[in-house]
Amino acid sequence: MSSLNLRHSVRAVVLDRDDRILLCRLTIPEPAGTVVWAAPGGGVERDETPLAALRRELREEIGLAVDSDPPHVWHQRVVAPGHAAGYDGVVNDYFLVRTASFQPRGAMSDDELATENIDGFRWWRLRDIADYRGTELFSPRDLASPLAALIAGGVPGRPVSLGL
Repeated sequence: MSSLNLRHSVRAVVLDRDDRILLCRLTIPEPAGTVVWAAPGGGVERDETPLAALRRELREEIGLAVDSDPPHVWHQRVVAPGHAAGYDGVVNDYFLVRTASFQPRGAMSDDELATENIDGFRWWRLRDIADYRGTELFSPRDLASPLAALIAGGVPGRPVSLGL
């Protein structure tokens, strides 16, 4: 049995005092025109711990410094050809970061963000995600459900397993 080549990533569920979540707008080249709203974060590099990767990604993408060890709230494993270029799929571990609202601006230039397919940021209310009927997608697709449970119930005893 062959082992899968999965991309390990960390993501932050960044919630402000009004329980709005900060999401990155990703324009994915294939299939052309696919837009996905996803939590900030990215790949864990070799010899890097997940929390070190999370801190690095948040500084780079949105300019948020995280000094504490945020709780691990969600775990997602997606095995799908084409989901992550060069990989059989992804493993995303999500950590909860509470902060005051801010204007996202990380260390990366607009061109550097574009190479990561990021072309915008937005603070979303849970209701706006749940009621959204447009063509753009969320990651995970059912983001409203685990987000509602997290806001209502707080940090789970163990990370909640997410679907696609």
